[in-house]
Amino acid sequence: MVKNTNNMIELTDKLDLPCGAKIKNRICKGAMTEGLADEQNRATHKHVNLYDKWSAGGAAILLTGNVQIDHRYLERPGNVVIEGTQTNEQISRLTSYAEAGTKNDTHLWMQISHAGRQTPASVSDEPVAPSEVQLKMPGAQFGKPRALSHEEILDIIDRFAYCSAIARDTGFTGVQIHGAHGYLVSEFLSPDINLREDDWGGSLEKRAKLLLEIIRSVRNTVGDKFPISLKLNSADFQKGGFSHEDSIQVASWLNDEGLDLLEISGGTYEQPHLVGLDDMSMNPERAEKRRESTIAREAYFLDYAKDIRNVFKGPLMVTGGFRSTKGMTDALNADACDVIGIARPFCIDPNIANKLLEKEISKTPVLEKTMQIGPGWLGVNSPFRILKGINGWGQQAFWCLNLIRMGENLDPDLDLGVFKAFLDYQKNEKKSAKKYKEFRQSLY
Repeated sequence: MVKNTNNMIELTDKLDLPCGAKIKNRICKGAMTEGLADEQNRATHKHVNLYDKWSAGGAAILLTGNVQIDHRYLERPGNVVIEGTQTNEQISRLTSYAEAGTKNDTHLWMQISHAGRQTPASVSDEPVAPSEVQLKMPGAQFGKPRALSHEEILDIIDRFAYCSAIARDTGFTGVQIHGAHGYLVSEFLSPDINLREDDWGGSLEKRAKLLLEIIRSVRNTVGDKFPISLKLNSADFQKGGFSHEDSIQVASWLNDEGLDLLEISGGTYEQPHLVGLDDMSMNPERAEKRRESTIAREAYFLDYAKDIRNVFKGPLMVTGGFRSTKGMTDALNADACDVIGIARPFCIDPNIANKLLEKEISKTPVLEKTMQIGPGWLGVNSPFRILKGINGWGQQAFWCLNLIRMGENLDPDLDLGVFKAFLDYQKNEKKSAKKYKEFRQSLY
């Protein structure tokens, strides 16, 4: 860790990772789904456009949206997928993507993921998961999952390793394993989703086996000098789910796995605390609230990260809710984390990190009108589940659609309201899903 002369850690300070990689400052653009892939789930010129803007924006690390390891189980139809033998065209597209994202001494890390039961029905009517526990949310359609076999789990581990090798070979400078937010690895960690009684379920040690085996396989594949990160939930915030105590224990086990950066987040689709929202499920009585101290501060998961800091010895990153340079530098100097993750502000200003680093601004912009439809009882806190669903999905759609606009070389639309964003996003996803299905059907 490099500190400046006044012994205070600043956002502009560099950071040396355990693998030897050097990070030019303490800001990372957090991973956000892009939805910019073509119907064959390949990278496109839109990725190049977007990451060319972001690599000029000042962040030390850019995390991609989740790149999937299996085209059958996506987070959305527009995901990039890396599986099987890569054609020259696919390699060329990924190389162009990496070249755009690594300009200006910027690290570009590919976030590798499997959507598990959070695969939408537009992609698969029968997703896979540790067990047959279905996701239930208002305004969203997810099929009942099929439990994975032992052989399929081993194949998934190999797929994570293969994807990481392609990332390295095409110019990405690191990878992040997605072990949070209710996707497959996170599902294995959660006792309310993982009901298995074999070597992959039961005790926390067995529920964490998939995660640990993936990390080991990826490290064996990419070598000791290539950065590996992990995104881990501080908690699922759902009664009977992956708890904060579980997270602390898993973090302690990670000390032996050679991670270069551990990112702390939290929540799932049902409990989207990752974007500052509370319960979005059909079973609100099972929701666990965030700590009052966490709600009061600007960083959602900082208090939880401090607990993990006590056991995890490597560099730590916290993403979610950071908005002021004071809040960011306070977190760094309280030894709560080493890297600050910022996500949604990059959707409306790709130059936001430079502005913070150069002290042109002291806070990221807040767009209040994007936060809610109408008064509180019509919005996120509505007793009417469908309105709550539209509001929650609409908020996410606002940021996602503006990200897509930048990929198309258009300026963000700050006047896009939540309801219109919800409708436009649904239209965009239906169009992408249709193209995805038409292409896949043409192969058989």
